[in-house]
Amino acid sequence: MNSSNSFSISFWLKKSARKKDGRIPIYARIRFEGRYSDLSVHRTTLEERWCPILGKIDHRANQANSINRYLDDVHAKLMECHRQLMAEGAVVNAKIIKLRYLGKDKVVRTLKDIIEFHRIHEMPKLAKGTIKNYSATETYLLRFVKKRYRSADIKLAFIDYAFILEFETYLRNCESIVKNISLSNNGIMKHMERFKKLVTLAFKFGCMPQNPFTLYTMKFESYDSDFLEEEDIQKLKDLVLKESGIHVVRDIFLFSCYTGLSYIEVKLLKQGDIVKGIDGDLWINVKRKKTKTPVKVPLLYQAKCILEKYADHPKHENESTLLPVFSNQKVNKYLKTIAQKAGIDKYLTFHVARHTFATTITLMNNVPIETVSKLLGHTKLSTTKKYARVLEKKISKDMSHLKKLMDGNQKEETKDRRNFGMRVIR
Repeated sequence: MNSSNSFSISFWLKKSARKKDGRIPIYARIRFEGRYSDLSVHRTTLEERWCPILGKIDHRANQANSINRYLDDVHAKLMECHRQLMAEGAVVNAKIIKLRYLGKDKVVRTLKDIIEFHRIHEMPKLAKGTIKNYSATETYLLRFVKKRYRSADIKLAFIDYAFILEFETYLRNCESIVKNISLSNNGIMKHMERFKKLVTLAFKFGCMPQNPFTLYTMKFESYDSDFLEEEDIQKLKDLVLKESGIHVVRDIFLFSCYTGLSYIEVKLLKQGDIVKGIDGDLWINVKRKKTKTPVKVPLLYQAKCILEKYADHPKHENESTLLPVFSNQKVNKYLKTIAQKAGIDKYLTFHVARHTFATTITLMNNVPIETVSKLLGHTKLSTTKKYARVLEKKISKDMSHLKKLMDGNQKEETKDRRNFGMRVIR
């Protein structure tokens, strides 16, 4: 029954599943390149009627011919499944042959297949913004395949290390799907990161012989995001805004500056999230939307004032939320207008508030970075360090304090020497 040294099919009795009447289930064993998978053929026989050498029932036994013909059919179908998979250029192993025989093999053989599977089974678990980003990555992938291979799709088995490098090169030179905004290095790396997740998913399904991304390294460039300094924050506070919508966005942004909460965390903030802390004062007690990490932040006076200001404000969507927050797109659009009106020459987005909290509100006021990390809900200190850059003002402030301390010590030392000299003269 051997078709090659790497592929074979044999039949055996599963004695551990012997039935009460003594009959034993017959199983097929599919072997491929040193590994095997077992398959029930839904037939039974008595042990004394079985010929282990031939893998069949003794031809003299009752019903031997009909069962043996059935086993021959099973063998022929398994051989055909192997042939089909090889002809398709698919990844082949014993389990996949078994699934093809049962009609349960996952129809994930091409790039479009894994994209579709991810859309159906994985995307519903993701946030709207993340889903939008995956859609962009999918668009770039299919455009690349069309340009490089002149085809609408490609088999997963053809995606190798060279494919990955060529796709990265394509991203660095192609026209962006967003008009007038070219892809940055880090933007390209985010697309590669999402592509890696698709490939890894296909590899886990056994649709690829190996994961080519094990050889690939992401090359993110470090950068410092904008943040507001004390004088910038004061400019926002002093700004007179007649438009009610822009006025609200300015206040919500300042609330984030004093709490470190992200856009979605501010948007979903409810009365139940304001609790009495260990010190008897009010704290914010929420879970980070992104990581589900618990976050407890003392409610600073400035943030408390903003909550009180909007205590009776008619909510736009959800009556249980504490602050009226517009869509993320609208907020960021208004923030650009606010920055222009306030004379702040920085690219203002809502995320800048979180950086401002980490840098200007906490670190500049000598809050230890370990504490800041907890306040931001980070699970690793290295993540916080990306937010909290060392500022020249902080260095100047620290060194000024050190200088005063050293000058004081020098004066005391000089005084002691003089006093010591006077005692010697006497």
